[in-house]
Amino acid sequence: MKNKYITTAIPYVNGSPHIGHALEFVQADSLARYFKTILKEDTLLLSGSDENALKNVQAAEAAGKDVQSFVDENALKFEDLAKILDVQFDIFQKGSAKNHFIASQKLWNLCLENGDIYKDTYSGLYCVGCETFYDTDELNELGECFEHPGKHIEKVTEKNYYFKLSRYQEKLIHLISTDELKIAPDTKKNEVLSFLKEPLQDISISRTNERAKNWGVPVPGDDSQRMYVWFDALNIYQSGIGFGTDEEKYNTWWPADVHVIGKGIIRFHAVYWPAFLMSAGLKLPHALFAHGYLTVDGQKMSKSVGNVVDPFEIVKTYGIDPVRYYLLREIPTLGDGDYSDKRMRQLYDADLANELGNLLSRVTTLAAQDGIVIDKPKKHIIEENIQKEINEFRLNEALEAIWVHIKIINAEINDIAPWKLSKEERNKGLTRWLEKLYQIGLNLSPFIPDTSEKIMGATTGEIQKIKPLFPRLKK
Repeated sequence: MKNKYITTAIPYVNGSPHIGHALEFVQADSLARYFKTILKEDTLLLSGSDENALKNVQAAEAAGKDVQSFVDENALKFEDLAKILDVQFDIFQKGSAKNHFIASQKLWNLCLENGDIYKDTYSGLYCVGCETFYDTDELNELGECFEHPGKHIEKVTEKNYYFKLSRYQEKLIHLISTDELKIAPDTKKNEVLSFLKEPLQDISISRTNERAKNWGVPVPGDDSQRMYVWFDALNIYQSGIGFGTDEEKYNTWWPADVHVIGKGIIRFHAVYWPAFLMSAGLKLPHALFAHGYLTVDGQKMSKSVGNVVDPFEIVKTYGIDPVRYYLLREIPTLGDGDYSDKRMRQLYDADLANELGNLLSRVTTLAAQDGIVIDKPKKHIIEENIQKEINEFRLNEALEAIWVHIKIINAEINDIAPWKLSKEERNKGLTRWLEKLYQIGLNLSPFIPDTSEKIMGATTGEIQKIKPLFPRLKK
């Protein structure tokens, strides 16, 4: 049986999680549930916390806390977010953990042995938000990073270690253009290939202890340097499954089947990461799924604007599955989307409470009155067209296809008016609708698992009237 290994990106823990983190968590969880519960494949879902970034050090200083306590406290918030969204991480790997240091130093030594690491002096423009250097032509007209407008770009000059990224340009082009490393959507694949048309520059992979504030993974054999964040952070995907510490576990799960990431970090995952792995002689991940960004009521999320959405609060207001449903249905999986509380309420009332919840209530009420009993199906598999959408990372379109069935059953009931039929005729229709609702529940299992379980439980055995799946919201 083929193992499936899925990861989220590894979030910085310089602050609390926001709605964008929730989006990525439920997307990755839905993929993992699909492989685990539907296809019955051994599946592992990993996330973690990027703790060795300079921005974490600066945030800890601003909060008046020591760095370890600060990142520990914030990492717990991300683990808590997963729990309140019913996201089932098998591993949450911390970047400050001992096994991660061991793994990252092993990766470094493998690249060093291959002749791809050297020391030199560098001067460049550094964005702390991205933890990367940029050329002037990669900045906006104000000389700012496009990902972090308004934030100061530092001019940094120091002696540190470099990775020979330029050595891997042709290999990377072949890897991506042939889909050996599949990138979804195609727009991001084309963006990476466009970037690779220009000569690749070697990249800095360390910083001085002075600039790192003595925080991070020490460079093997050089007490004056710490690893640059992307070299060690990307390796969380390996350290979490035993690279350097548990080779049997590592060989069981690596390589990753898919890294679920935000579109803003595609270059690090599509260019830097496979180059590090090729240098170290390690297997490469199979796919990158780059989701878009979320706006809030049409505006970019910003603390200064005051529109950052707290995922804990919206789950408290609407419940777990309604929030999962909104993020997976309303947000185009392969594009940008918008969060709106008004739209959230509309989907809750129209799709969940009315079309799905009311449908199940009507059918089970009539079936309970007639004493209908439904045998549980022996075969448990979601429909082929739904599987196709999931396999191509179009989770929103998979949910849209499921909702077509829900609308059809509602229309049939309204047209047929089963309460007006004889019991024999009504029971034929109710039996058919209960079987279809069971299949709908199964189809929904990767996306809104608690609701899925309730639907499948309510539509088999001796049918009982079900309580409302989605109670009326308070105004």
